[in-house]
Amino acid sequence: MIRCPSCGSPNYAGEDACEACGADLRSVDVPQDAIDFHGRLLGEHLDALGIEQPPTVVAGTSARAAISRMKDDGLECLLVVDGDRLRGIVTYQDAILKLKGRALEGMVIDALMTPDPVVLRHDDTTAIALHKMAVGGFRHIPIVEAGRLVGLVQARNLFGHLLEVIG
Repeated sequence: MIRCPSCGSPNYAGEDACEACGADLRSVDVPQDAIDFHGRLLGEHLDALGIEQPPTVVAGTSARAAISRMKDDGLECLLVVDGDRLRGIVTYQDAILKLKGRALEGMVIDALMTPDPVVLRHDDTTAIALHKMAVGGFRHIPIVEAGRLVGLVQARNLFGHLLEVIG
């Protein structure tokens, strides 16, 4: 049963008009979101994720050393830097695809990286991060401020945070 907002009379759910007063009931029983997803989830800034320092490697590092570090530390990606400036990103998928049939000897990480990757700012929202990940097919997006690397958003952390908020 639903109550008429005009006269308070009880009516069956799905009725278009109140039987007592004839008031329009079509919008009274429309389901509403239990949570304001835009405000609580999609409008949240990336700072809410507790962004940590990302794993980096200096441009010019040997590809063998960088890949060994990824393997040993269980890293899904490394950000290639020159000082505090982001030069590129290397994921384990990049390594697999770009190394097929090639020798590691003498190769530097720059040859495997994706240069000038898509980036976010720390005050971007989770909605922007989700959009960029979905459109680009990314699982890792660096956070840059004034050209300087400040963090990394990873899909697993972002989705974990979203589940925590709605759970």
